[in-house]
Amino acid sequence: MSVALFVLRRLGLGLLTVWFAVTVTFLLLRLLPGDPALAVASPNMTEEARAALLTQYGLDRPLPTQYALYLGQLLQGNLGTSFTQSVPVVDVLVQRLPWTLLLTVSALVLTVVLGIPLGVAAAARRGGLVDKVVQVVGVTGQSLFVPSVGILLLYLFGLRLGWLPIGGAYSDGVYGAAWYGSVLAHLVLPALSLTLIQLGSYVLTVRATLVDSLGDDYVVLAHANGIPPRRILWKHALRNALLPATTLIGLQLGFLVGGAVLTETVFAYPGVGRGIYEAVTQLDFPVLQGAFLLLAVTVVAANTLTDIAYGFLDPRVKAS
Repeated sequence: MSVALFVLRRLGLGLLTVWFAVTVTFLLLRLLPGDPALAVASPNMTEEARAALLTQYGLDRPLPTQYALYLGQLLQGNLGTSFTQSVPVVDVLVQRLPWTLLLTVSALVLTVVLGIPLGVAAAARRGGLVDKVVQVVGVTGQSLFVPSVGILLLYLFGLRLGWLPIGGAYSDGVYGAAWYGSVLAHLVLPALSLTLIQLGSYVLTVRATLVDSLGDDYVVLAHANGIPPRRILWKHALRNALLPATTLIGLQLGFLVGGAVLTETVFAYPGVGRGIYEAVTQLDFPVLQGAFLLLAVTVVAANTLTDIAYGFLDPRVKAS
């Protein structure tokens, strides 16, 4: 298969996935209990004013018509207007997106920075105490629940010890360098929560793939040629072992985005996830649809780029 065809197929699958996510989101939101008209119409309105307002937002039309109009707006880059804030959904997302990016990227970097050394240490000492401890910690990490970890960290480091702030993204009344320090302090606990959730699976993946690589013939030959074990481990075996780990990074980004919704709610972090929680309580359909579209595009783009990168790293993927 040619490189261009390989890339086009991955992009096509990505677009199809986004369309499916948009459609499912549109239909599921209409199944939520409650009347979305209450978000845009006041109980004190006259029937004429209420009908005019519902017509303005298209809530008085049949479901297929609403869906067709929604897709038409999407193709024009229009995500609609928030029911409760009366501002374009794009403005709402642009305001919240940087905080979610800061949180998820920080957690992803921490996962990789901590996961690779721990996985290498476990594989290099396979069967030893370090390996057993890493495996126990990894399996335990896979069973953790995001809100439980967040609440535990809040209680321990925020309330009990008082080392870190317990909510928000920064403290009021601080400016300049102090503001950046406040942002960093508020970021620690949410990012640590997401990292602890993802770290276990990443460490176990690096360890398992590296153990397999250390048993390959080229590693045995490298030992026979007198190459130092540390160089074999880090330069040769780890390079091949990181191929599956590269794929896992793309998959974990999806879990991080989903986990950010719960984490931002627990820590009152003003990102897209917190905005989704608030929009659900207010039945703000346009904000929910825009937020889910943004998350779907982010996850699909990450997975598509990961597939393409993996295809270039391993030609066997393109051939298949």
